[in-house]
Amino acid sequence: MNRGLGLFWQSLMGLAQATSDAAPDDDGAGLFEIVFSGGWIGLIIILVLFCLSVAAAYLVFDQFMTLRRAEILPPSVADSVRQSLLTGRLADADAVCRRTPSVISVVLLAGLAEREFGWSEVEKAVEDTLAQQSARLMRRIEYLSVIGNIAPMVGLLGTVTGMIFAFQQVATTRGAAGAGDLAEGIYQALVTTVGGLVVAIPSLAAYAICRNRVDSLIAEVAQQTVHALTPIKRRPGTSQRTATRKSTASPASSAPASSTPRPPAAAPDDRPPKRT
Repeated sequence: MNRGLGLFWQSLMGLAQATSDAAPDDDGAGLFEIVFSGGWIGLIIILVLFCLSVAAAYLVFDQFMTLRRAEILPPSVADSVRQSLLTGRLADADAVCRRTPSVISVVLLAGLAEREFGWSEVEKAVEDTLAQQSARLMRRIEYLSVIGNIAPMVGLLGTVTGMIFAFQQVATTRGAAGAGDLAEGIYQALVTTVGGLVVAIPSLAAYAICRNRVDSLIAEVAQQTVHALTPIKRRPGTSQRTATRKSTASPASSAPASSTPRPPAAAPDDRPPKRT
């Protein structure tokens, strides 16, 4: 075992020496030759990594277009809704939200739908809708994290197969394999590892940036929503409506009056009277 490892490392050193000696004569193989020098297995792994990189690039572009401030928080929507509520024009507030579809419009519509049932119901509707919108925005971003975790594994698969190929060459030739015999396996191992890291690092970086972007936008949506719906909280009569709603939901049932049982009537005495 130790002898095989020693021969393998000697072959690696010979390959490095041969590469350094040939560098002045040959300016180096092109990128195309380096990428496709790993055989069919290396070619398949490189194609998988290429597909992952295309998917990651598409997701980054899609999130760049989706997470724009104008798409999440259109200007003047929250202020228009607040002014309409302050003047009692509830229909105008509803129309403003429906005229400008966005995340904050959906949240505001959910809060306006519960305005007749008090501020606590409005808050609950806003929180639930914010959670749904945040999950919807994060759903596509999670794919970037998946790509960032899969790409190094695919590169590691190429590394393992390349090293297996290199050791197979050493075992087949009984330690007589030269640098040229080991070149294919070593190329495959190194190229796929580099390819996996090249795909994974930008994907994970884009995932972190997009996730922080979503968190900051959702927090701002929550702040502007509460500010816009504050007139509902200050409007008189909402607490009375809530109390009336709770009281009418479960009417109290009156308990029947208890009655004291009457003692049983005495049975009449049918015996004849005694003679004196």
